[in-house]
Amino acid sequence: MAPDRVTRRDATRSKKLVVETEERSKIFSAVTMATATKTPPGADPKQLERTGTVREIGSQAVWSLSSCKPGFGVDQLRDDNLETYWQSDGSQPHLVNIQFRRKTTVKMLCIYADYKSDESYTPSKISVRVGNNFHNLQEIRQLEMVEPSGWIHIPLLDLVNNPIRTFMIQIAVLANHQNGRDTHMRQIKVYTPVEESSIGKFPRCTTVDFMMYRTIR
Repeated sequence: MAPDRVTRRDATRSKKLVVETEERSKIFSAVTMATATKTPPGADPKQLERTGTVREIGSQAVWSLSSCKPGFGVDQLRDDNLETYWQSDGSQPHLVNIQFRRKTTVKMLCIYADYKSDESYTPSKISVRVGNNFHNLQEIRQLEMVEPSGWIHIPLLDLVNNPIRTFMIQIAVLANHQNGRDTHMRQIKVYTPVEESSIGKFPRCTTVDFMMYRTIR
């Protein structure tokens, strides 16, 4: 075989090897980026409650939904069971409305979503709005979520980083993963900060035994 033919064949093989290496690198980078940008889960809200710095106040509110499948409504959203969920049954945006009887200080929302179980039903974009009623709601947070599996913590703070005071909170699901139509949310918790005693500051009760006796009944 002529030397020039061998050279051309070797050069062709080298080019193919370079192209294959570049393609593999692109695929690996894409997979790595997708994994790296997944929304990390937050801590279990029960851990926050044990610190004594926040208190769950969802039971003080009136909850309503834009739509739901029978048996997959507010009760499932608030039953402390991560195996149950709210499932919407209508067009987007899907809305969760939380209305308080008086103006209330709210520090944080915690939402549990599970992409592994819910796939295209999992929210990918959420808007949080606050106001006095349905007619003057204003968006204060918009959150993009990538394949979330766990608790998502959403601080609700004003321009000077103080907890907001509001009569109403609305959570709007603007989009789902894989362009899904209906949505699943498994739990929503609403937290207010616990104020220090006006008499004086006392040590926090952090153990189960102490917490059993921290309230006079």
